[in-house]
Amino acid sequence: MEKENVAVGLDIGTTKIVAMIGKKNEYGKLEILGVGKSKSLGVARGVVNNITQTIQSIQQAIQEAENNSGYKIKDVVVGIAGQHIRSIQHTDYISRSNPQEVIGGDDIQLLIDQVNKLAMLPGEEIIHVLPQEFKIDGQSEIKEPIGMYGGRLESSFHVVVGQASSIRNVGRCIQSSGIELSGLTLEPLASSDAVLSQEEKEAGVALIDIGGGTTDLAIFKDGIIRHTAVIPFGGNVISDDIKEGCSIIEKQAELLKVKFGSAWPGENRDNEIVSIPGLRGREPKEISLKNLSKIIHARVVEIVEQVFTEIKAYGHEDPRKKLIAGIVLTGGGAQLKHIKQLVEYITGMDTRIGYPNEHLAGDSDEEFSSPLYATAVGLVMNGIENQKQSAVRIDEIAQPKAAVYRAPVVESYDRREEEEQEVDTRSKANKEESTGDKIKKTFFDRYVDKIKDFLDNAE
Repeated sequence: MEKENVAVGLDIGTTKIVAMIGKKNEYGKLEILGVGKSKSLGVARGVVNNITQTIQSIQQAIQEAENNSGYKIKDVVVGIAGQHIRSIQHTDYISRSNPQEVIGGDDIQLLIDQVNKLAMLPGEEIIHVLPQEFKIDGQSEIKEPIGMYGGRLESSFHVVVGQASSIRNVGRCIQSSGIELSGLTLEPLASSDAVLSQEEKEAGVALIDIGGGTTDLAIFKDGIIRHTAVIPFGGNVISDDIKEGCSIIEKQAELLKVKFGSAWPGENRDNEIVSIPGLRGREPKEISLKNLSKIIHARVVEIVEQVFTEIKAYGHEDPRKKLIAGIVLTGGGAQLKHIKQLVEYITGMDTRIGYPNEHLAGDSDEEFSSPLYATAVGLVMNGIENQKQSAVRIDEIAQPKAAVYRAPVVESYDRREEEEQEVDTRSKANKEESTGDKIKKTFFDRYVDKIKDFLDNAE
């Protein structure tokens, strides 16, 4: 029987941790097999600050996903975010020893390896090296150099950099939860896979993912990632403002924001009031919805203006870099009433709310097509692309669990798969392979291995 290509995405957010199990159905759409969700304790602004609590939250989400799906999870693709993430533009080149031979994947890998050796600030590590456009012997704007002739191969790169310790802490939490780490992806990239169409990426689009602790930005133009940024504010800051401004507890502030909150104060009449139960024996509090909206409005304007500064830094005002498809809002914060109108008003750009339903199977639960799950859906898609079998049916497990899920078994399986891939690549040397796919396989596998080695040695 052919093995199922089942992938698992783990979105470690500031407010929630989501474990999502999915596979492709016969129509190429994503079928969600099970989802587990837990309150995220121990994560602040996208960064782990309490290992023990984070492990417990991850285990809870994993357990729930396994119970809902009937699958046992072996490894996961994880999203990386947090205020420590920054991106740089870099151009590099190699001189080929034999220009008479066509350019192959190895040449591109050599160029990427060279970029990976860039000197970073102390404690920083390169997470993604994303080639943009190539130049061969001075001929520019080449998107796919494989199969062409040339002596000097040059490319501009989008390099995403993050704090090494933060990434290793995430790795440690996952390993301690009893599962393996099979891949790392920048969260705005995962969200963009889930909610953006290829046409939008070609035309030019800015994806704004408003999470609990951070707001992530990814800008695409001509189908290529051009800019990424993580802004250390999200929905939690809005709730904190409501808590302070209305002198109520956090739980009530969150409920008020979700149920009655609006980013546009003009929508509320002066006489609209909500009564909130007082704390133990105290009088109930009456809160004007107009005041509530004013508090929300002030903070959302601040977040959107920061994002817009990043969009302008990319060069949106240059006619050649114009983002024709405008802005796509996703993440939990995108569900705030009238946020679309406010973003359009501040930026003057077309805006829509991004739902991850385009890639989901028709019979999927409506809940999963909420902007809340955009990152998790993107991570599962990423895992499926990497041809991972990250979970097996519980009823198919014949051996004792400990024997099946010992880490070395997974590693040897990965190594065997890699060796088979290498042989396969050599035998199909003439067959064209997309630059992007090659980079994904080699670079991410190596980066994840590096983290695994580090964690093993740390023990």
